[in-house]
Amino acid sequence: MAGPKPSQTPSSNHHSFASKLILLLTLLPITLAAFAFALQWRGGGVVDVDDPISNWSPQHNSHIFPGMDSSPLATVVDHHSSSDCLSLGQSSSPSFPYYNDWKFQFQSDLKPKICITTSTSAGLEQILPWMFYHKVLGVGTFFLFVEGKAASPSVSKVLESIPGVKVIYRTKDLEEKQANSRIWNETWLSSFFYKPCNYELFVKQSLNMEMAIVMARNAGMDWILHLDTDELMHPAGAGEYSLRKLLRDIPRDVDMVVFPNYESSVERDDIKDPFIEISMFKRNYDHLPKDTYFSMYKESTRGNPNYFLTYGNGKSVARVQDHLRPNGAHRWHNYMKTPKEIKLEEAAVLHYTYAKFSDLTSRRDRCGCKPTKDDVKRCFMLEFDRAAFIVASTATEEEKLNWYREHVVWTDKTINLKLLRKGILTRIYAPSVIIEGLKESGVFTSIIAKAPTTLSRDKFLASIESSNSSRDSGAHSQPPRKIGRVTEHHSQATVRKMLDAAEFHEAAVPPLSPPGPTVETPQNDLVVEAR
Repeated sequence: MAGPKPSQTPSSNHHSFASKLILLLTLLPITLAAFAFALQWRGGGVVDVDDPISNWSPQHNSHIFPGMDSSPLATVVDHHSSSDCLSLGQSSSPSFPYYNDWKFQFQSDLKPKICITTSTSAGLEQILPWMFYHKVLGVGTFFLFVEGKAASPSVSKVLESIPGVKVIYRTKDLEEKQANSRIWNETWLSSFFYKPCNYELFVKQSLNMEMAIVMARNAGMDWILHLDTDELMHPAGAGEYSLRKLLRDIPRDVDMVVFPNYESSVERDDIKDPFIEISMFKRNYDHLPKDTYFSMYKESTRGNPNYFLTYGNGKSVARVQDHLRPNGAHRWHNYMKTPKEIKLEEAAVLHYTYAKFSDLTSRRDRCGCKPTKDDVKRCFMLEFDRAAFIVASTATEEEKLNWYREHVVWTDKTINLKLLRKGILTRIYAPSVIIEGLKESGVFTSIIAKAPTTLSRDKFLASIESSNSSRDSGAHSQPPRKIGRVTEHHSQATVRKMLDAAEFHEAAVPPLSPPGPTVETPQNDLVVEAR
């Protein structure tokens, strides 16, 4: 009878295990490489290239967007020391998945639906980056009230060719419709009537916003935002860099969402492309510890009248609903209720104000006021605008440049670093990275190339009329009907009578500066030194 089978020796067991391990280590990298090749060959497989939002999700991109991280350390990194940001922004091939044939069309069931309305006279070099940046953030519809350069045939034919864009020209017909607007029979905007320059623009914006509300409702929009073409939304705090995601998570009982604004802090006097070249911003009072804000106030203002050069009270996004109305260019309201409003702790509006030296003279050329301290108060709401207008109107070219460097350009790197460490200044790279990626992908040149060579006869005449009207207005300081002057059909006494008889509503919110080193105590109206 055969004896028991001899057991395997320890050395044979060790040899068998080693053979299997070597085989596994050999096959594993080959398998992973094959899988990666298959994904690349199929375009990624898990990402829908027709959906800009999914492509921009951090889960589908190996790079975290600079500026998305809510950590204070991530927002104060020096731009020149961040190789990741430089490689993302300056790569010869776009680091983001853009394709020349993208149409930026969003599915009808994608929620929420967001629209932006603006009043602009800018050219394509500013409007297209502004628009497509917000398309990446999830905005699908734009109501553009155009005049000046924006209404010229060469610009408007491109704008009208873009899906989701509605171009509205400032024609006599539009002005007649707005002359019969409900706004003109109410008191809430009346203190801005019949004044030139910035006041005139403020009224125009409010009238345009009123019309945009109707268009937004007809288009089935969920949210509406009024934004200038020198402003970009910064949806920090969302799960992804998406305005759509941010608003989707807002509770249903909230009617309006306030985005505090950050102001561009230019570091050179030769900026040509602000959206790409600027990465440093001054944070809003609402996003700073109060003791930090007031203790660093002197270093932050650098001798200017206020903490910000221009406005500091942010912009709001409104839920499209019954009885919605504008409340000036910065806020919305409701005729039938006090809306519930929240203010976001991380998200902001990035305002690129006086970002180019040429902004000094361009603002001057849009207004026919006299460069005196008394007359500029009649034309401009904010102190820095008044001072800039006087300098632009009276100084030599060299004096203007020196003034711009002293009051606008942040040239002192020691002060900059101190304020960055304190959190007053912050670095935000996401907009420049996105817009440079769009530019490198050929989106803008493709849109221009595909635009029709001519406008229809009616649109052409409307654009010419709008352009001429705007040019005449700027040259002779003759504002449009019923906005800056009293018309032949309505004397000022008649209008005043209508306003006095109208039901009172909460006054329009003008552009406001953040608080200064002294604050008012509401209980006893005493002015006290801020601690």
